Amino acid sequence: MNLLLLLHGFVVLLFTLRILLRDDLSPPARLAWFVVLNVVPFVGSAIYFLFGEIDLGKKAKQARISISQNIHQSASRVKGTADDLGQMIPAQYQAVFRYGASINGFFPVAGNTAALMADGSETLDRMVADIDAAQDHVHVLYYIWLQDHTGTQLAEALIRATKRGVTCRAMADGLGSRHLIKSPLWQQMKDAGVQLAVALPLDRPFLTILTSRLDLRNHRKITVIDGSITYCGSRNSADPAFLVKAKYAPWVDIMLRFQGPVVAQNQLLFVTDWAQATGESLNTLIQPAAPFDGGFPAQALGFGPTERRGATPQLFSTALSSARDTIVLSTPYFVPDGTVLDALCTAALRGVQVTLVFPKKNDSKIVAAASKSYYLKLLEAGCEIYEYRDGLLHAKTLTIDDSLGLIGSSNLDIRSFDLNFENNILLQDTALTQMIRSRQQDYIDRSDSVSHSDVKNWPYLRRIWNNVIATVGPIL
Repeated sequence: MNLLLLLHGFVVLLFTLRILLRDDLSPPARLAWFVVLNVVPFVGSAIYFLFGEIDLGKKAKQARISISQNIHQSASRVKGTADDLGQMIPAQYQAVFRYGASINGFFPVAGNTAALMADGSETLDRMVADIDAAQDHVHVLYYIWLQDHTGTQLAEALIRATKRGVTCRAMADGLGSRHLIKSPLWQQMKDAGVQLAVALPLDRPFLTILTSRLDLRNHRKITVIDGSITYCGSRNSADPAFLVKAKYAPWVDIMLRFQGPVVAQNQLLFVTDWAQATGESLNTLIQPAAPFDGGFPAQALGFGPTERRGATPQLFSTALSSARDTIVLSTPYFVPDGTVLDALCTAALRGVQVTLVFPKKNDSKIVAAASKSYYLKLLEAGCEIYEYRDGLLHAKTLTIDDSLGLIGSSNLDIRSFDLNFENNILLQDTALTQMIRSRQQDYIDRSDSVSHSDVKNWPYLRRIWNNVIATVGPIL
């Protein structure tokens, strides 16, 4: 017994010192780890060893930095400049775009157009038609790529394009698309000549555990055709029925089809990931598309564990602080840090109408509990909360004052903040933002309102459970 107590104390002390030596951890995250280590020291130590450090591994991180520097130097012409920002962006929103530029070096570029897809069927039809019309190259990257109707149609479109001489490159995440990567469909693409790559593969799990983390993932959803068209949004290459989690279906997503100079910035994100996975440089493909007269300014945003820590929540909080009249936000996974939570509450308290839309039934019970722990504070600050009842609302959207829009792959949780590679597009255009806002209103119309009295009447055990989970929220 004495030996066990001694070992317990040694383990707790060892990992406590390690946590205290980390300057990148926030005080809430340190406290959460201390709670875990002291409540379940041996299990907690194992969890910290597996998931406590956010690091791709020394060699992989150095390679990523080298690749990014090389690509960005040769692609300076597509990144935009600070000189143009003041001319194309209203003063109210300039700080948001300037902060975005501090992450990847991408400034807003003018002359873009976009079409909001009606649903998953239109997205698939338009994407397949664009691939069928491609003349030079097609690049696709998905976190989840299933062997359902959508996934198969996309693969077959790439095969057709390859057979007529178009260079097609397809990349899928090693965890999210693990079944596809081992499937006959993946082999069919390879046999047809589609160039394939796996982002963050799981073929050497023990080495990954020793040098990095298994749950660092590429969560991006990128499609680029001929460097002139790109799709951006929340939709994976999967049917709304989402067979791997069918009981939560339909999964409701949002997708936009962009044309214009911002396409090259999204292309640059793909090229960086491709070079990391394969070692192949595609720098010559990063060419600026011609701007459209009367088009709007837009800026691609790439987040990930090799970027500055805290970039995602800081970008969101900067955007929220720019609002004067309205904020409407939808996300399936809401576990904010203090920066985002305070920005939402502060906006509501200064008179901005803040509307938040979450799924009523979440595929993660842990995330659902943590999310609900914040309801009371948000409602007391004056935010409105709605829970979408007709499936799992997977769309990640943010509109501000019907003028500023943000769409992409990032959720408002620790995974998107620190662990996943994500891609988003920030845009400033009244007409398009109002279209996104109309889609958000459709989500609200199919949601149930959550009131202050509803939350106060939750059973004590439910409230305790929510708050217990939220205590370790910074490390979820």
